[in-house]
Amino acid sequence: MGIVSGIQWLNGSFMENVEMLEGRPPNDMDVVTFADVSAAIQQSLTADDVQKLTDTEWIKTSYRVDFYINLLSDPPETLIELAAYWYSMWSHRRSQQWKGFLSVKLDPLHDQAAADLLGIRKRELQNE
Repeated sequence: MGIVSGIQWLNGSFMENVEMLEGRPPNDMDVVTFADVSAAIQQSLTADDVQKLTDTEWIKTSYRVDFYINLLSDPPETLIELAAYWYSMWSHRRSQQWKGFLSVKLDPLHDQAAADLLGIRKRELQNE
C-alpha cells in the first residue's frame, strides 16, 4: 500500500508479560501507527485499501489487533492531542501500576535485519 515510513506504538496484554503476572495468555495487541504517507500514495489507495486500514472491527477479528492509523501530515495540534490521548490510555495497567509501551520506527532499510532476527527466534523456540 506504500506505507513504509513513520512510527508504530505497540501495547496491550501481549506487551505486559501477562503470562507471568496474571497466569493467562495475552488477548490482543494494540497498535497505533503514525504514518508518513505522501499525497501520491494517498491518492493511489483503493477503497479496499482504505477499508483494510480503517475497519477496526475487521482488523480486530482477523488479526487480534486493535489498530488505529494517523497521518503525520495531520495538523500538529491533532498529533499532539493523539499523543496525549494514547499516553493517558497506555501509561498505566488496569491496576494503576505505571508501565510503558514500545515505539517502533517504520523503515524498510531494517526489514531484512528484522526478518533475520525473527527467523533466529523461531528456530530457538522450535528447539526448546
